[in-house]
Amino acid sequence: MTANNLEKFLDKIKTAKPAVGLLVTLADPTVSELAGDAGYDFTWIDMEHMPHTLQTVQGHIIAARASGCAPLVRVPWNEHGIIKPVLDLAPAGVIIPMVNSAEEAAAAVAACRYPPTGTRGCGVRRGNRYGAVPFKEYLAQATRTPLVIVQIEHVEALRNLDAILQVPGIDHFCVGPCDLSGSLGRLNEMDDPELNSLLDEASARIKAAGKYLGTAGGPLPRWKQRQVDWIALASDCGGIYAQAREIIGAAAAAGARLGEGREQ
Repeated sequence: MTANNLEKFLDKIKTAKPAVGLLVTLADPTVSELAGDAGYDFTWIDMEHMPHTLQTVQGHIIAARASGCAPLVRVPWNEHGIIKPVLDLAPAGVIIPMVNSAEEAAAAVAACRYPPTGTRGCGVRRGNRYGAVPFKEYLAQATRTPLVIVQIEHVEALRNLDAILQVPGIDHFCVGPCDLSGSLGRLNEMDDPELNSLLDEASARIKAAGKYLGTAGGPLPRWKQRQVDWIALASDCGGIYAQAREIIGAAAAAGARLGEGREQ
């Protein structure tokens, strides 16, 4: 598991949580190298909404290994054929969106594990470090890596949450506030009282079941109250935009001050 910094990530959430991550939307693997160097604990490489390919994801996973952070990949959908090639890139975890029932959760686990436990096809390359790890040793590792992380992001998932929490093979649950708000008919209204009540409830039930809780977005103080274990707090594009606005604002203010001085 050293190829994806999973142990380091797990140690962080067990001893000094929450782990903090960066949402990766850009193709350049420099982003993941920078993320680790900056001190992020993990990256959230988003294939669901961003134009990533298997090659760009592979570049990010390799870069993350060297920079010390754990690469988590959100796949586009809970479908065996979509998940399989991502697993072969050996990420630290896969985030599977819109899991709304115990049956869907069980299918996600099956897709991520080899027979006889699951239905994952075998095409090993990076997972056993190109042959450096004996196959039997690799198979033993593959029973617990990558992490299977299901997203709870719809009111239907909340109705079925107790059953989903009972599905073997899932220790990490990722709550998705934005899509949950959409399922309530109030898309991205993050201050909505009903939404936050449901987020509080879902988080409490996940933690009471002895599972790990993850999410993306903030505010961090509210999520710390919910005992979040890992949270993606920023994105690559968001960081570029925020710094650009700060620089432009500072330049405009300096120009205004300079103009005032000349008028005097």
